[in-house]
Amino acid sequence: MKSDRTPAAPPASGRPDRRARRRQETIEEILDIAEDVMTDEGVTGLSLAEVARRLGVQPPSLYKYFPSLMGVYNALFLRGQREHLAVMRQAMADAEPGLVALTKGLEASGRWLLANRAIAQLLFWRPVPSFEPSPEALAPSVEMVTLQRAALADAVAVGQLGPEADSDEAVYLVSTLISGVLTQAMANEPHLEWGQDRFTPAFPKLMRLLVAAYPLPTSKAKRRSHSR
Repeated sequence: MKSDRTPAAPPASGRPDRRARRRQETIEEILDIAEDVMTDEGVTGLSLAEVARRLGVQPPSLYKYFPSLMGVYNALFLRGQREHLAVMRQAMADAEPGLVALTKGLEASGRWLLANRAIAQLLFWRPVPSFEPSPEALAPSVEMVTLQRAALADAVAVGQLGPEADSDEAVYLVSTLISGVLTQAMANEPHLEWGQDRFTPAFPKLMRLLVAAYPLPTSKAKRRSHSR
């Protein structure tokens, strides 16, 4: 939407815009290096000293961009949550509503998480006890849960699941199913992609357990059986 306000004329030199762009580029470079450090040394192995060494600057220089190590973790968490949400949303948007969309979204999530293992641990496994993400960093995660809850509601609406599936409890159950598969894959076959290990191929079958956990009311189940 266009604003009715007349935009302020940029400075003749354009330096503020270039300065802001350079600052953002440096921030992204710091975050990329921090992710590399976590991949190499583990999530708790991240340190400003090592990031500075790889960037080729002295550690105090990083304080111009982040107030502390926790600030770097928070920025990584926010960036990761946004990327993860975008992947899941796209997969669900391209799928049939209900259980198909939910399964496709979670499979896309799993592929992304296994391809970004260090960030995955930061986002969903809490490896840094002293780190608490900010409300802004948590916002995409809240939206992710909303997407899953909407897919469960669709599954109820089209008669795939019973009415109790439209609940927070069902979201928790789905979360347990996907996190269990990913934990097993990361712990036992950490270098394999989604679908190439022993655990992730079982995920669609696990999702069918939702039908047993949240069955249709008897009358609806009979009608569906007779209509086949």
